[in-house]
Amino acid sequence: MATPAQPSRPAPSLRGADLTLGYAGHDVVSGADLTLCAGEVTALVGPNGSGKSTLLRALARLHPPRLGDVLLADGVAARTLHAKEFAQRVTLLGQSRPTPSGVLVRDVVGYGRHPYRGRWRDGDPDGPRAVAWAMEVTGTAEMAERGVDELSGGERQRVWLATALAQDTGVLLLDEPTNHLDLRYQVEILDLMRDLADDHDVAVGVVLHDLNQAAAVADRVALLSEGQLESCGAPAEVLTGEALTRAYGLRVEVGPDPVTGHLIARPVGKHTTRPPALA
Repeated sequence: MATPAQPSRPAPSLRGADLTLGYAGHDVVSGADLTLCAGEVTALVGPNGSGKSTLLRALARLHPPRLGDVLLADGVAARTLHAKEFAQRVTLLGQSRPTPSGVLVRDVVGYGRHPYRGRWRDGDPDGPRAVAWAMEVTGTAEMAERGVDELSGGERQRVWLATALAQDTGVLLLDEPTNHLDLRYQVEILDLMRDLADDHDVAVGVVLHDLNQAAAVADRVALLSEGQLESCGAPAEVLTGEALTRAYGLRVEVGPDPVTGHLIARPVGKHTTRPPALA
């Protein structure tokens, strides 16, 4: 009997090819090769200082590589594009942004349309639709007339996500997007990432600290440790107890969730196994 053909992966949308990245002459990421594909969520995980955010910033063209290159879907090197050309294809939601004083939410979300506008903020007929959609899916439409500086940290995070979505690119990069969010909005952001990949063919690259979130939402997981991309593949291939124990420096047990079947990673500390308190 013939062996069934393996399903082909979606087309690459963005690739970091053999990237070596550093600060002040000190390399923090060495020889990393990572491809983000259309219609997939790729989660970057690893301990603090492993190079996750630096690698993501390099893919967004915000951290020039010492070696290697960032390539777009057609093989074009990202560094050769004008800033507005690149921003029409790739957007990044970073960990922190300044909070403008006295600026309305709807105007901040509108900043996401800057790659499509001329010098006089004209020439963007699709802008109103993109802004309205971005605010609707992030639950920020009801805040449209409020000042951004009046919002809580979690509310501002959703506004910045709406700004990134209004940019309407084929590649979306997110650096710890669930930070400062309560459980409801963490789940909604993770669901939105899946919807963007599944329904809009967006290539999503996201840095996550929560291994269980990464296992649940990602098609592929990239595990970094001490500046090395240790492995990249399906969650079950990458998130093994042995690999996580080695990367994080403490015992990590991995098993299936009895309800969803997704992997669950459980770090084991000295108090982890203590008996539960009596009711």
